[in-house]
Amino acid sequence: MQTASADEAHDEFFPVVPAPEDGSRWLAPTDLEQYLYRMSRTDNAYGYLRTLAVEGVYYPVRLDEAQEAGEDEHPMLTVPLPDGRTAAQVYTSGLLPRPHPHLVYEYASLGALAGILPDGVDILAVNAATPCEEYFSTTDEERETWLDLHHELFEPDGLGDRVVTRRTGAPPAGPLLHGLACGAHLCFQNGDAWNTPHWHGMGYRGEVERIADSWGVHGRDDWLAMQERLLTRDVSPWYWDFVLGARAALAGVRGGRVDPREWRDLVRSELRERARESGDAVDDPEFAGFVEHLCALVGEVLRYEARFRADGLLPPDGFVRTVAAWDIGRGSKMARWGRGARYATEAEMLAALERASGAAREAYGSWEEFSAGYVLGRCLHFDEEHFGTWYTDVLDAHHALAVDPESPWRTVPFAAA
Repeated sequence: MQTASADEAHDEFFPVVPAPEDGSRWLAPTDLEQYLYRMSRTDNAYGYLRTLAVEGVYYPVRLDEAQEAGEDEHPMLTVPLPDGRTAAQVYTSGLLPRPHPHLVYEYASLGALAGILPDGVDILAVNAATPCEEYFSTTDEERETWLDLHHELFEPDGLGDRVVTRRTGAPPAGPLLHGLACGAHLCFQNGDAWNTPHWHGMGYRGEVERIADSWGVHGRDDWLAMQERLLTRDVSPWYWDFVLGARAALAGVRGGRVDPREWRDLVRSELRERARESGDAVDDPEFAGFVEHLCALVGEVLRYEARFRADGLLPPDGFVRTVAAWDIGRGSKMARWGRGARYATEAEMLAALERASGAAREAYGSWEEFSAGYVLGRCLHFDEEHFGTWYTDVLDAHHALAVDPESPWRTVPFAAA
């Protein structure tokens, strides 16, 4: 399997987060760790464990072992203790360290962890060497408790549809933070922190499978090619923006709302002119069918925009100028997915995120405008005017991102300073 080179090695294998020296309250990376911190300080181990059952944990694995493991194999690093016992280290998402070229983290629910802990492990160390650390025995009885809590509390799709913001460890204001924010729709959908550059996502195996199954990305060369295509807006069909551009040209001349018939006529004439210039036959039946498909797209766009206005996604007189955000937003996440799968170096991920920021600012003037373009692109790709979950899910994301006080739309200026 192709992976990124190991030229970015560092010593941050496991998180080490000291407690405040002055005894003040610790500011945790996210709400999850802040809650666990409160549970640990009040000796509420059962409440702590219930939270893990909802959220799951990440455990460290050597990269070479993770790559060689079969589907039913779950290698895991363990730590020998001075008293002869053995501990397994697990962490919650907000405390995961900077990705390492030789070490990865895999995700497991608490129920799954009960079955995959290696033989001989006596102690489960959760968030060790941090202010919210907690330790549990791994007896059969204890594992039965984990399984019971898993069955009671864990929902496979229950961690998505939420705004998660890191309060520590995020980059400062600038192109990198803005580029991270461009992926906020997908971060909301998956329940990921939108502003973390230390990407582990669904765990190493989950990230590899995600971009293989959904994107056909199976190695470094595939990732490099797909990342470039997204950032140059070459994944979505070119003719979506061609149709939108025809309306923009008319609006520039008319100075207001465009008549749909004029819009279709311009699409038709422009396509025929292009065909003549390239020497193609304008009376070819296949070409004629393509022209009519694009004329029909005018009506589809108008119907989506009418629904967007009714749902508060566009202002009363608003319309979508470009669907560039659909590729740019996914490009922001592809940079992180590639890092999680170890196809991208840290430098490549950061550069891609900054490019996403530049592309977004070149195409749009606000987060709301960016979002409308993203939603229309997603609908044209998947929804087929059903106004089903392909639309309603991302509409929910739009509304949540518009009002959450820690959302990037409320905290990251769209325009460059």
